[in-house]
Amino acid sequence: MERQERYSENSGSGFTRTAGEQPPHVLFLMSDEHRADVAGFAGNPIVRTPFLDWLASTGVVFDNAYTPSPICVPARQAMAAGQYCHTCDCRRYGEDLPPSSTTFARQFSRYGYQTTACGKLHHMGADQMQGWMRRVGMDHMLTPDAVDNKCEEAWSRHARHQEPDHWNSGGKWSDAKEVRRAGVGRGPHTHAWDEYAEVGAKAIIDEHFLDPHYDKTSHERPLFLYLGFNNPHYPYFADEQRFAYYLNRVQPYLEQTPFDHPWLGRSAFEKGPVTIGPEGRIGERDARRATAAYYANIEKIDSQYAAVVDQLRHVGQNLDDWIIVYCSDHGEMLGQHAIWEKQKFFEASVRVPLIIRWPQGFAGGRHVRQNVNLIDLFATLCELTGIPVPEGRDSRSLAPLLRGQDEDWEDETLSHFGDDFLMIKRGSLKYQSYGTDLPEVLFDLSTDPGETRNLIDSPEYAAEVAGFRRKRDRLGYG
Repeated sequence: MERQERYSENSGSGFTRTAGEQPPHVLFLMSDEHRADVAGFAGNPIVRTPFLDWLASTGVVFDNAYTPSPICVPARQAMAAGQYCHTCDCRRYGEDLPPSSTTFARQFSRYGYQTTACGKLHHMGADQMQGWMRRVGMDHMLTPDAVDNKCEEAWSRHARHQEPDHWNSGGKWSDAKEVRRAGVGRGPHTHAWDEYAEVGAKAIIDEHFLDPHYDKTSHERPLFLYLGFNNPHYPYFADEQRFAYYLNRVQPYLEQTPFDHPWLGRSAFEKGPVTIGPEGRIGERDARRATAAYYANIEKIDSQYAAVVDQLRHVGQNLDDWIIVYCSDHGEMLGQHAIWEKQKFFEASVRVPLIIRWPQGFAGGRHVRQNVNLIDLFATLCELTGIPVPEGRDSRSLAPLLRGQDEDWEDETLSHFGDDFLMIKRGSLKYQSYGTDLPEVLFDLSTDPGETRNLIDSPEYAAEVAGFRRKRDRLGYG
């Protein structure tokens, strides 16, 4: 009774719960490197995503959701902590949250939820649980330094991946090679690990709600089930049937002009852009095959999510009783601007798909245009379930937007990369600062959705640029 009464607390959100009433279950679905425009619900006419389309048609779609960092590890740590990268001090690949951090998983565990994570979390520090009560998957592992708590030394070595010369000399191969080898195949992480996570999630569902052998179910306890896939992250390998379907249907980005900027104009693991053609690093065939495999893997995860949700129906669950979230940690350039992978503040890399469905809490079938961030999921899920939001979070609850109340929403969000790179998105304007050595960038997506014109020196935007610079300086990026 004590545990149940805790749920009667609320923060004025309108989502109240009486003592003794069980809070909603939560299903958190997450992919890796899914660019927001490759989905049926986003208007893409080629990719087949029936499950995500259903989720979008019955839930709320956030059209301008952004990652806190356009690279896997800091994005995930910031989301888990509900803090921007400069607040939680996870700025680059390899840096993890300190042990026993206040993540949303830990907060839900404290308030009576059975929290279980299946699949990719991408923790790289000594605390591989970070608040989850159970983990099923193949991505939790420690470096020898993390075992000995020499994390700072370990992170400095991991951070060297940012230098292309280091990785091209024997570690991570070039983006051009990644694209040239695309086709039919199975990636060790994107396929085997994801299949393991899917099986694990179904087993957790059976155990929690059914347990036909021993009748030791936990159905009276709210479940927070996370399912994270590696796909559609490269390598660009896909099963033959789906790959064949997309090969002659996709429209790869061809004849792309690299953006005139020292950082935005080159791929993550290249000295320059990955151009297509006789003088380029890859050919049109290579780009088409990589794009087809990428689309195929998005269809693959869609079918896997559908299978897990079908398992919930199989054990007698009413999906309208569940809060269901879908998002990705960042996007994929896919050859646009002659760039592959991520790490850029271009829309393809920094904007992410985000859907939240809960028919008992708010009406679905709507799109939200305001700028939001993955870190906002922490406060949102707490508020929807009646759990207090801990102090010190940058996270803002999306509950008002879910209810269609956007009058007081501050239409601004941030994204970070490394120590010096910062993006501030305010309305349709996207400002980017790259420290003292690289030029600033300003895009106006309302007039330039393709992000081809740098307006940083345009007199028309002088006042807005001055405001962005003041915000940048306050954040310590000046």
